[in-house]
Amino acid sequence: MAEEKEFKNLVIQGAVYKTTYTKKFENRLNYISPDPNEIYSFIPGTIIDIFIKPKQKVKEGETLLLLEAMKMENQVRMPFNGEIVKIHIKKGQTIPNRHLMLEIKPTK
Repeated sequence: MAEEKEFKNLVIQGAVYKTTYTKKFENRLNYISPDPNEIYSFIPGTIIDIFIKPKQKVKEGETLLLLEAMKMENQVRMPFNGEIVKIHIKKGQTIPNRHLMLEIKPTK
């Protein structure tokens, strides 16, 4: 006898579809929206310099730190006008990919 498949609802942009899920789909990690108030490393590397301090007000586009990766210095810049809440890294520290570096908050 063939195994009965259980249909489940799949919602894509508000439209509901009845379908079966593969085991790979059922066991996947659920997507978590990134927090715009946290800055993570985008590549593994070494922190060369940090130009900010906690509670410092920073303008959009201002360089926050230098991250060396693959013999290149990458500038990490402020995505919006805001304030530095917490710094999770130190100068000279080697960090992995997707490591929380900074917590920030927008200012008016």
